[in-house]
Amino acid sequence: MQRITPALGLVLTLMAAPAAAAAPPSPAAGAEAAVPADLTGREVSFAGGGGLTLHGTILSPVKASPGRPGMVLVHGAGTGTPRAKLMGEAVAFARGGMSVLVYDKRSEGYSLFHRSYSVLADDALGAVAALRSQAGVDPAKVGVWGLSEGGWVAPLAASRSRDVAFVVVVGANALAPLRQQTWATAAGLRKAKVAGSLVDRAEPRLYRAIADGGLFPEPWYDPEPVLAAVRQPVLAVWGVHDLLTPPKETPPIFARALEKGGNRHYTFRFFPGADHAAHLTPDGGVTRLPALAPGYAGLIGSWVREVVSGRPPLASTSGPAPEQADPTVPVDRPAPWESAPVQAAVMLLLIVAFAAYPLTALARRLRGRSRTARPAAPRVLSAAGLVAVLGSFAFLFYLLMTGGKLAAPGPVLLGRPIVWLALQALALTTVAAAVRTAGAWRKAGTRSERVRLGVLLAGGVAFLPWALYWGLLLP
Repeated sequence: MQRITPALGLVLTLMAAPAAAAAPPSPAAGAEAAVPADLTGREVSFAGGGGLTLHGTILSPVKASPGRPGMVLVHGAGTGTPRAKLMGEAVAFARGGMSVLVYDKRSEGYSLFHRSYSVLADDALGAVAALRSQAGVDPAKVGVWGLSEGGWVAPLAASRSRDVAFVVVVGANALAPLRQQTWATAAGLRKAKVAGSLVDRAEPRLYRAIADGGLFPEPWYDPEPVLAAVRQPVLAVWGVHDLLTPPKETPPIFARALEKGGNRHYTFRFFPGADHAAHLTPDGGVTRLPALAPGYAGLIGSWVREVVSGRPPLASTSGPAPEQADPTVPVDRPAPWESAPVQAAVMLLLIVAFAAYPLTALARRLRGRSRTARPAAPRVLSAAGLVAVLGSFAFLFYLLMTGGKLAAPGPVLLGRPIVWLALQALALTTVAAAVRTAGAWRKAGTRSERVRLGVLLAGGVAFLPWALYWGLLLP
């Protein structure tokens, strides 16, 4: 992870607190997952990365044939995601004749701000070893399936071990995580009819700042060398309406990386009416229904049977063209002047400058000094500037924290969320009040008042380039 200042850590952690409160259920919830009558369920425990004990369930057909294939399911992003989250997929795949191991995702060593794909890959390989040892499962026919974040983890596990017989990924991404997540949040905003500086400037710049501050895990992870090291057959599935992974850009990168490593045993399939997880969606990827896309589970079963029988299909792509309204944009490392420490320092200086004026007024009043009439402009500058700074970052972080499940900007007017429009109005008010405060500063009758207004005015002057940088003063 990269550097992070204590001030930035405090600000970002406090703003992220609402998202943390909505964390998934504890791993123990996975043990409650029901097993249908036509399947058997067996509880297993195994050692994951770093020796952490993980727990899961192996589903198999009641009349399972010996020497059957097996598949380990690897979760998408989320701390401690219970196995029940993927039980629908596990049941569907097991009914296709496989033994399927689905396990509770780790919470230890994994959080919103810290994770290691390497450790997650070790977890997956621990699950592979556990499934290979089960009676009736052919150890040479066990593969991995990865959803979303698992689309980075599953190929990494396969690249490390020949014990993995095949790889299936769903909603996988071949771009760096920071670039993918920046695009996903922007795609959700645009789906909500949002346009302008919020999408084009503020959102990607905040992502870049938190990555530079060490609060975005594995931001510049490069999946291409890993994919080039995968020698096993690969099946990659995308929903046509994927709003979390760029479905047009990812497949060509996948193919290029696999072929670079000499692997032409890959199959790409797009499913109509399906979202990021290959579930049906009634509204273009915004809402996920419980049902899997028709033919998806059947494809998994038939493709696995071909692979384990020694007939892995050669390179092919099928299905309707995916929908991707806008391309991804590279998210480079910030220049020194826009780094996380600098951004945190500027923000704190603005807060101090705007808050000092009313706080010193309160201190004077508490000391019993006479109350004299004060011009309105400084009070407006202090209040508007403070709310604009704190409110804009609170709103941006809210969008980022909800961006993993599609951003929810609230009511939109003229292509802008009403909250953002209000913040932009406050930014304009701040600039106007700063101009008026300059006049009050020149007319100040005492040295102490001149100092107070000078500090406040300095905040107003610094606010102008800051607000332009973050898009508050842009359309």
